[in-house]
Amino acid sequence: MKSDDQTRTDVEEAAPEDEPRAAREAARSAEKPRAGRRRRFGKVLRLAATAAILVLAVIAAGLVWQFYVTAPWTRDGRVRVQVANIAPQVSGSIVALEVVDNQEVKVGDVLYVIDPFDFEVSVTSAEAEVKNREADLQVKQAQAARRAALSTVSTSVEEKQQYAGTAKIAEAALETAQSQLAQAKKNLERTQVRSTVNGRVTNLLLRVGDFASTGTANARVIDTDSFWIDGYFEETKMAHIRVGAAAEMALMGYATPLHGTVESLTLGISTANAAPSTQGLPNVDPVYTWVRLAQRVPVRIRIDRVPPEVTLVAGMTATVVIEDGAGSRPVWAEALRQRILGLAYGHSETVPKP
Repeated sequence: MKSDDQTRTDVEEAAPEDEPRAAREAARSAEKPRAGRRRRFGKVLRLAATAAILVLAVIAAGLVWQFYVTAPWTRDGRVRVQVANIAPQVSGSIVALEVVDNQEVKVGDVLYVIDPFDFEVSVTSAEAEVKNREADLQVKQAQAARRAALSTVSTSVEEKQQYAGTAKIAEAALETAQSQLAQAKKNLERTQVRSTVNGRVTNLLLRVGDFASTGTANARVIDTDSFWIDGYFEETKMAHIRVGAAAEMALMGYATPLHGTVESLTLGISTANAAPSTQGLPNVDPVYTWVRLAQRVPVRIRIDRVPPEVTLVAGMTATVVIEDGAGSRPVWAEALRQRILGLAYGHSETVPKP
């Protein structure tokens, strides 16, 4: 067994080691309340952040929904153009083709030439007929003048009237011959088929030797002065569109936007229920679906200017945004900006434009 002196010595040696342990336990005891407070604060902070995110998400969803449903924009836009269908006014074989496919042409440029031989013969024949009628008229007029100068003793009144009438008939025959000559010359001119618009020849399938028939279109020219854009807007957005409003169009293949003006709104689209059926009565579809898609209404937009780096092609896809016509920012975009800035400043009043 240990003596009292040895026991005191062990206690004295162990005491310095127990003091740090006690201090650590005291520190832990003091740290526990602070850790609890930090955990509670972190939990409250996470809840507040989650609530703020949910509120912002609801506000953003509402703004995005309003923008998507009612804002006057659409991705369903199409570039459109007028195409001149060129048809000859006389018939004949094509003897010369003056253009190639996709060639630029101006109003009056010759596209192709029809064999002019028959029409040159007609002009020559009509000119000879005119000369014949002129000579006949001179003879008839001279005869009528001589009869008119005679007294009623030498000739009767009826004979004078007869010669005067013959001269009138000869004069009318001359006018008919002159009109036929003019028609023959015009037909000769029409053997040169010309473009009626400024534009570009497209889908040219003609070749020398083809037969051109009167009134049958065989050449087509895209009228490059007639490009416009049709925007197909949902009916829910039509309340925000007006004639004369400015518009911005973004083509799928170009970064440079186009600017234009709303020119007109279509006032009618086809409806299947209006088709006549038995006894001419309307054929109404008895099936009614619960999901109803908004109708698309065409809006015609005039292109104010085409940038030189943009080549318009009919059928291109465009995103169309209708503006308010008074500034560069659309009404819906300005309203969205005002709301966002109002929320950022903590009030709903209108924020001045920068």
